[in-house]
Amino acid sequence: MEEYGPAWSPGPFERGTDGPHIVLAGVDGSPTALRAGAYAAGLARRQRSRLVLVYVLAPPAWTGMATGYLTAAQEQAYEATIDEMRRPIRDLADEANMPITFIVRRGDAFTELRRAAVELHADLVVVGASESRGHRIVGSVANRLVRSGLWPVTVVP
Repeated sequence: MEEYGPAWSPGPFERGTDGPHIVLAGVDGSPTALRAGAYAAGLARRQRSRLVLVYVLAPPAWTGMATGYLTAAQEQAYEATIDEMRRPIRDLADEANMPITFIVRRGDAFTELRRAAVELHADLVVVGASESRGHRIVGSVANRLVRSGLWPVTVVP
């Protein structure tokens, strides 16, 4: 069993701090992820929680075989995608008048969302439901997060 630190060890109850302190949401630009981000923002605003949005870039399997030129082109494409994600997040932060932390990670979505939630001591993880039929067999990121059993996970349709 892995050690997860003080966030998962029992401690004294603090009066007036019974809501989530950190709400973490996985966003990827899909319709369900956008709804998950909006839901998480509303919840964080109402609970006066810190909102952390995590975007995970999953490089294609052939990335390791790419030449320097392809890697540079891929980097430009990644940067453009990240910029596209930042714009609506800035708009949401301004509209809701709340700070939003935006984190970009690279790798497997489940692994990186889980790692971010553990590192930040998230109290709640919000993700969109998978729209892929293949995930019924293999298991979606949301399903895997729920099964990890470390925090409440809200799956937004």
